[in-house]
Amino acid sequence: MPDADTTTATPAPAGRKRLVSGPGLLLVWLYGVMVVGAVSRSAYQISTEFHRAPLAYSLSAVAALAYAFITYSLVRGGETARRAALFCCAAELAGVLAVGTWTVLRPDSFPDTTVWSQFGMGYLFIPVILPVTGMLWLRRKR
Repeated sequence: MPDADTTTATPAPAGRKRLVSGPGLLLVWLYGVMVVGAVSRSAYQISTEFHRAPLAYSLSAVAALAYAFITYSLVRGGETARRAALFCCAAELAGVLAVGTWTVLRPDSFPDTTVWSQFGMGYLFIPVILPVTGMLWLRRKR
């Protein structure tokens, strides 16, 4: 009977460079946590209080989709996934900066907060730090 060795990691499929190694593993973990937080927050708010702050809750759902796509791309690996994740990280950062600035300058526009409000202050500023870190990691993995 052959020995089943479960301690070795399976290599990425041919032609796909692994993006989840070293600090990339922490990045995937953090994005995964943000997916859970943003999805559960937006799902609850949209299903129970959407009439109160539709823009804020919709933006939280957009953030959740961005986090989910980036997490998937990092796990998938390969050059196409790396480029897609890099683009999405840049779009995420633009969203965080735009919504963060908007919520600081015009807080009355948002009766409730979003994941990206005040640059992610409610999430320990992880929403503004994460895409920068992701872009640096993805550029390095080129």
